[in-house]
Amino acid sequence: MTHDKRNTVIALLALFGLFGVGAILSIWWTVGNTSFLAGGRVAVVPLRGVIADEAGFTKALNGFREDPSVRAFVIEIESPGGTVGASQSIFEAIRDLRDDDDRPVLAWMGDVGASGGYYAAVGADSVYALPGTMTGSIGVIMEFPNAEELFRKVGVGWEVVTSGAHKDLGGLARALSPEDREILEEIVRDVHEQFVEVVSENRSLDRETVLGLADGRIFTGRQANELGLVDGLMTLTETIALAGRMAGLGTDPAIVRPREPTIGLFDLLGGLSIGDARTWIGSVAPLRPGAPRLLFELR
Repeated sequence: MTHDKRNTVIALLALFGLFGVGAILSIWWTVGNTSFLAGGRVAVVPLRGVIADEAGFTKALNGFREDPSVRAFVIEIESPGGTVGASQSIFEAIRDLRDDDDRPVLAWMGDVGASGGYYAAVGADSVYALPGTMTGSIGVIMEFPNAEELFRKVGVGWEVVTSGAHKDLGGLARALSPEDREILEEIVRDVHEQFVEVVSENRSLDRETVLGLADGRIFTGRQANELGLVDGLMTLTETIALAGRMAGLGTDPAIVRPREPTIGLFDLLGGLSIGDARTWIGSVAPLRPGAPRLLFELR
């Protein structure tokens, strides 16, 4: 082999090597702190703050779901709840993992796991809390401002053209009519019933028992344990140890968490999707959903 050919071969091998390293780093960066080269571990997936969007959580959960090195899941909840749709979507993602996968799925609630936070938790195989955790708040709320009197005082008119009598229901410009209120109360009752059904089915409690607890009140973790809303009182470390033991990894398993969402210069230069931007903004400063919206939220 001539000197030039040898140099060419070396250069090609070096190039392929760089591509290989780049591919590995790309996979590592995309999945987070996981690695397909590592042994069995427990994935700890956080659900924190006001629940306004499910995209970030479900992306992280699904990423770990596809990782064969993950042998168990712990959903770490620090949330007072949030919008109904996002809370239900997160519950469905956790429940689907529980029902379709034989790996343990445990939920743990810290300072607060209430309303939509608790709704999400019951999708797991079992739910744990601290004695002083604020939980429960099984209920639904809908709220929005009415500026009709303010507009009248400052002389501002608000013209609305609708296709039906209730199309502007909940708008700023007018108060609710009795018919409007009846419509909204029926919606709240229906979504409340959905919450009751989810707790009843997933906590193995009869509907009447759950109804007696579903007036929006909060419970401590110890009270919730006595009422059957959680399965036991544990710290996060103890819950991870239990998940490790259930997965055959011992009581001190390796753990992996999703990478915290960030936005860098290359994201801005390369173009950032609306979904990614919303996920990042929500992780930095969760926004209270705009009105009118149904909420599973502790107040």
